[in-house]
Order: sequence, then structure tokens, then C-alpha cells
Amino acid sequence: MELRDCAANSTAFRRLLAAYENREMYLREWKDKGEKVIGVLGADVPEELLAAAGLHAVWIYALPGGNLPLADQYLEYAFDPMVRAEFEKLVDGTYGALLDGIVISNSTDVLIRLYLYLRELKRTEPERALPDVVYIDWLFSRNLLYQQYNEKTLARFREQVEIWAGRSVSDEEIVEASSLCNRRRHALRKFNALRTAAEPRVSGSEMLVAIGSGLFMDVCEHTQLIEQLAQEAASWPELEGVRLYYTGSAQVTTELYQMIERSGYVIVGEDHDWGDRFYERDTNTELPVLRALVDRYMLREFSSKKSLVAQRVKALDSLVKTAGAEAVLFFTHVYEEPASWDYPSQRESLHSRGIGTIHAAKMHWPLTAQECAELNEKLLAHLQAQQEGK
Repeated sequence: MELRDCAANSTAFRRLLAAYENREMYLREWKDKGEKVIGVLGADVPEELLAAAGLHAVWIYALPGGNLPLADQYLEYAFDPMVRAEFEKLVDGTYGALLDGIVISNSTDVLIRLYLYLRELKRTEPERALPDVVYIDWLFSRNLLYQQYNEKTLARFREQVEIWAGRSVSDEEIVEASSLCNRRRHALRKFNALRTAAEPRVSGSEMLVAIGSGLFMDVCEHTQLIEQLAQEAASWPELEGVRLYYTGSAQVTTELYQMIERSGYVIVGEDHDWGDRFYERDTNTELPVLRALVDRYMLREFSSKKSLVAQRVKALDSLVKTAGAEAVLFFTHVYEEPASWDYPSQRESLHSRGIGTIHAAKMHWPLTAQECAELNEKLLAHLQAQQEGK
């Protein structure tokens, strides 16, 4: 990752970057100490329950590139390419004995299918020694009946967490863990405020590191580093460029963001799960613990994977306004269709308010050289048109 001097000189940022770039570092340390680690797939797994039980949560991830022989053998080619790569790592033994369990939430339709494939593979090929795979089946529509259903779902997940931990988990422990997670979310929002400010001092790629490192670190340590970083970054130099909001496919590395930033943009927000959605809503510790957790995950901003078009139009309009964005980049990987269904209505609404848009759909993972060149051309063309319009 290309670092500004202010980030390179920050001890807190360098430690976060080390965790972001060496994602098994903490995982291996925990296992060496005999501590239990749970792999997470999907953005709607309550981290509070795992933390309350003393279990470490790490997000399952994969980097672009490389052969995927097992994914080719078991999965359709029309799977999201990122999910295919994650499946490969789970099945080929990369994680091996590093995980004591896997929990998958139905955050996307492709994750639902992935759970069914892993469950069947564990049944038919026990020699692969996959850890137990647990599924959280949320209902995301906002009504009382679904809320009650979700509370029962989380009660069952709490029982599974207790099995992994080998002990019961009290309400008081869940409240304490929820308070710690809220503290981390507050610290991330404080750091992000330096990105959305009228004079931004934090870049989109720096924000990705701040958020993404927390998916592989101890919650308490990550929180302390983000709090320290938020104080330091208040004196970082101001960034110049067109304020851009990113919507679409999750970005698990900083490469795309840095390419956009080199083109003259400042990424002031995003709505994917490795970005702002991770910390956008707190858990209300005054409510009964399961109701509080259900509300936190059920009432977050609408995701393109589980929402109606009208809901996504309203959500994006609000997020773009809050971030003070001057333009929006719609970017989706090949075989990731849901966001593309929202795009025409979202573009129309944004244009009616004078917000320009850039569209890059069905992009490969990783991007081909031609796709990089074409996207850069679109970014520069939009930048020039916006400057001429002023």
C-alpha cells in the first residue's frame, strides 16, 4: 500500500496496517495460546455474542488471483468470484486446524448457497475435516413478527456459542461485550468524520485499513488503536480532489481505492460490508440483550443484497448527502447482480440532485489491465467534465 508520510509516521496506523496485510497473524497467535477462533462469513454475524464468550472472530477472506481447482469442481462458475475464492480456502485446508467453527449469515443469496455446499461437503467428505458450520437465518423485513423470529434465531445461536465456549454466557457478559463493540464503532465514526469533513484529512484507502484490520484483531486492542489514530489524524494534511462516494462490490484490499485516489478523487464514503456498514449502528445496551442485538443488525442501513429498489434509492441518497459527495461510483463484480437492479433508479435520483455518476459493471476480480485502463479513463473524463462545469 502506498502511504502518505503522516500515516507512515503513525505507530497506530502501522500496527493496523500490519494486521490488515498479515491477516493470519493474530489468528495464529491465538491458536498457539490454545484460544478458540470462529471464522465468519457474512456481515450479519453478531460479534457481541462471540466476544462475550471469549471467542475470537475472524472474517473469512481471500485475495484475488490464483487457481481455484476445488471451487471449479464443486461450485458453479456463476458464483461471486470473491466467494468462490473464499470457498477454496476453506476446503483446500488453508485454514486447517486454525478455526474451531464457522458461522455464516444469510447476508447474501450466494452465502446461503455456500452454506448448503459446505454442509453437504462435510457430510459426504468427512476426511476434509471441515469445522462445524453454523447458519444464522435472518429475516430482514422490518416488522414485529420478523423481529420476534430473529430473537429466537439468535437464542439458538447463543446456545451454539456456549457449546463452542464450553460454558454459559450471561446477559451481563453480552452487555459488556456490546459496550466494547459500541466503543469501537464510536472510535471508527470519529476517525471517519475526518474523511467526511469539509476539509478531509483521511483517505478512503486509509479508512479501509482502519476498518478492515478490525476483522482480524482483538476488539479491545483494535479499539484503542483507532482511538489513538483518530486523535493523531486530526492534524494530518488536508486532501484535495473531487469528493466521491463508492457503492457496489466489497473491496477487501486497497488497490481499487488507491487507483481512484490517484485519479484525483477523495473517497468520502461507501456502503459495502468492509466499509461504513461495519460500524454504522450501535447496540442499545438498555434493551434486553437479544432484542438489542436483533435491532442492531436488523435496522442497519439497507444493503443491496436484501432490500427493495425504493429502499436502496432512499438509502443511497441519504448516505451521499451525509458524506457531502460530489459524484458516485457504481462498481460491481461479474455475477454480482443485485446492485445492478438498483442502479437505474439510483442514478436517476442522484442526477436529479446534480450528483454525477460513474458506472463500472461486470468487472473481473482481479481487474484486467484493460478494465483498469477503461475505468481510469471514465474517472478522468468525469473529473474533466466536472471541472469544466465549474
